[in-house]
Amino acid sequence: MIVIPFGQSSIGWFALTALLAIFILVRIGDWYKRRLAIAVRRPDAAETAFAHSLPRRKIHTALVILGILVFSKYFYIASMTSYFTFFLMDKFAVSVQGAQYCLFAFLAASAAGTFIGGPLGDRIGRKYVIWGSILGAAPFTLLLPYVGLAATVVLSVVIGLVISSAFSAILVYATDLMPGKVGMIAGVFFGLMFGLGGLGSAFFGWLADRTSIEFIFQVSTLLPLLGVITGFLPNIESKSGK
Repeated sequence: MIVIPFGQSSIGWFALTALLAIFILVRIGDWYKRRLAIAVRRPDAAETAFAHSLPRRKIHTALVILGILVFSKYFYIASMTSYFTFFLMDKFAVSVQGAQYCLFAFLAASAAGTFIGGPLGDRIGRKYVIWGSILGAAPFTLLLPYVGLAATVVLSVVIGLVISSAFSAILVYATDLMPGKVGMIAGVFFGLMFGLGGLGSAFFGWLADRTSIEFIFQVSTLLPLLGVITGFLPNIESKSGK
């Protein structure tokens, strides 16, 4: 949307957004540091921390399940972000700029889904948000390679909105499994999310070279079906939940 009509030099303007983000993160870091200091001084701090009675084996099993769900979610998103424009151009002869607009619609819906997923998880439970987000996206992903252009664009927006709503739910659910290890869990899952996204892009690129763009969309649409294993996650909710 920006580079094609205005050239590569237009990317430089996004540096201002990055600087603003750095400023905001520094302020958030200062605020969180003060919150931690207050929490440490509180005599009831240990009591307010969320704890559960799950055995270690169940915790490890739940973390493996979350890892598989992250794999299915971010491999599918990688196929969309990297190859959706080529899919539209190849199947519907859409212009480069038109395909970029469609990709922007998907990414905007994904951003909205990320914001919606947090409050929704607090209201109905994070396990159910994860379940509905990944498995709930499956009917739409399965349809996407076989419909017309207008329906493809609409489905991509719905998929982006639904599948991205699991982001905060997965992260908070994982930290609830291992209270007191928030930093470690956040690091592991953020690493998985970005790492699997990169691996997914490389894998689907390799697959596209040996088959076709349309074929990788027929394959990637099956990934959200892995959301069915969410049913094996234990039902835990922090005191700040529902």
